Amino acid sequence: MTKTTTDREQRGDAAQGAAEDAAERLTTAPADSDGPTGIGALGWLRWMWRQLTSMRVALILLFLLSLAAIPGSLIPQNGQNQFKVQAWKAQHTTVAPIYEKLQLFDVYSSVWFSAIYILLFVSLAGCIVPRTWQFVGVLRSRPPAAPRNLTRMPVYAAWRTDADAATVNTAAHRLLRARRFRAHLDGGAVAAEKGYLREVGNLVFHLSLFALLGGFAWASLASGTGGKLLVEGDGYGNTITQLDDFTGTRFYGSDDLDPFYVKLNNFTSKFQDRGDQIGSARQFTAHVDYFEGSDPAKLKAGTIEVNHPLEIAGSKVYLIGHGYAPVITVRNKAGDIVYTGATPFLPQDGNLTSTGVVKVSDYGEKDGQKTQLGFSGFFLPTAPVAFDRNTGPRSLFPGDADPALVLNVYAGDLGTDSGLPQNIYQLNTRKLTQLQQDGQPAKARLKPGQAWELPDDYGTVTFEGYKQWASFNISHRPGNGIALVGAVAAIAGLIGSLFIQRRRIWVRAVALPDGGTLVELAGLGRSESAKIAEELAALAVDLQDDAPALDDEADESEKSDASEKSDGSEKPDEPDEAAAPEESAVPADPNSKE
Repeated sequence: MTKTTTDREQRGDAAQGAAEDAAERLTTAPADSDGPTGIGALGWLRWMWRQLTSMRVALILLFLLSLAAIPGSLIPQNGQNQFKVQAWKAQHTTVAPIYEKLQLFDVYSSVWFSAIYILLFVSLAGCIVPRTWQFVGVLRSRPPAAPRNLTRMPVYAAWRTDADAATVNTAAHRLLRARRFRAHLDGGAVAAEKGYLREVGNLVFHLSLFALLGGFAWASLASGTGGKLLVEGDGYGNTITQLDDFTGTRFYGSDDLDPFYVKLNNFTSKFQDRGDQIGSARQFTAHVDYFEGSDPAKLKAGTIEVNHPLEIAGSKVYLIGHGYAPVITVRNKAGDIVYTGATPFLPQDGNLTSTGVVKVSDYGEKDGQKTQLGFSGFFLPTAPVAFDRNTGPRSLFPGDADPALVLNVYAGDLGTDSGLPQNIYQLNTRKLTQLQQDGQPAKARLKPGQAWELPDDYGTVTFEGYKQWASFNISHRPGNGIALVGAVAAIAGLIGSLFIQRRRIWVRAVALPDGGTLVELAGLGRSESAKIAEELAALAVDLQDDAPALDDEADESEKSDASEKSDGSEKPDEPDEAAAPEESAVPADPNSKE
């Protein structure tokens, strides 16, 4: 019989201890496991799953994803600007093959970036789902009952009163409900809890990250980008045949391009012309006409600026580049025009020193043989009086203050009839011969309107003037809206989880054997903060109307002062019998933090 009673007491103590641990735990996060929870492969798999879905691993994966995105911002990407990728490869021939194998030109679609992305996706999903269900269970349940020993709590207060214990508990329940606590009265104590929005904010933050990753994933699967360079006065339809380059995805190909038409009317560029920042860009604006679909009657006027794209038919048109296009006219010996037009030259420095080539494939015959001409040179928006021998032709200012065109000329076979693709910005001189003039390579420096008579009766070249060109990136990304909503919600959830404090308050009123009632208040906050102490103090003050504290200590102090005045000497303090019941009613606890 004695053994049975002892076992029951032990089980009761264990249950009470578990209840107190639950009362002091203010999070709905699943408890971490220190190691595999089983034997064999199944136990290891369960442990690995718990590690993957833990917050620690999720933060590590998020950090790795941030690191993995760095190369995408430092190295040109195929999906953003194919021309920059080719130019970068040409300048870095040694490391370009290595970068190609590491997929550094396609970071966001690479295998290693996708692996981190998917692992983070799974980790968030495995963390959110059980945590959400657990939080729903907490909302449906009552606040945890008061621990047996309230003095263990970080914030504690107690006093004696003559009020009835049931009346005090009822009043405490009413006051806590008025303060918007979830309060429950049971077993001679009131248990209350507040700050659930903290956990709601935490879950919203995690769900928002999930939505953010989902938006990026959808954008990578159903987006596409194209590039187009337009000279002032030119236009194009958004079809695969008129784009300079196009990169599609699994669910967005060349047949899915949004139908619209864009024409570049003129381009405005302004640069600072004095001060320490001379030459700095101040305005880049492309003035365009456009219409959606195939109806030119719906033509509209618009502007495209840096970081201010024009949205047309579900796509956004970004301004990403600018330069000059010299207008050149080439005539043969007979005076017939064999080439005329604006040719874009590519900037090489901050002052827009630009290089380019002109290919005259239809020159005709010279001395009974089919001949083609090729010109290479520089366009200088602001040319110096004389060129430096070491640097060659260089512009002094990016604005068109004093433009000049410097040309070299070649004759022979351009290779354009071979059927092999060629770079329009490069001249293959393998089958070309540079023309000579006075024993030196033929070259000329031309101002707008000037003509150059080519040597050996090849005709003339006239620099008619110049236009400006602009390059555009056409982007279709359907997941941007989802990602934006996810980012805003993540910030809101993070604010809630940081500034809202989860806290619990217990009030217990117990009748004392020698008469009166002992009132105990205790509070517990998830993080150390003065707010829980302030709330407990305010509750104690409000509770004085229904449970006023006895003035035993004040009476004892007055008697001690009177005794000292009557003797004229100080005596050691003696225990007062009136204080004995209170001291015995609130026993000292070695575990107390007070």
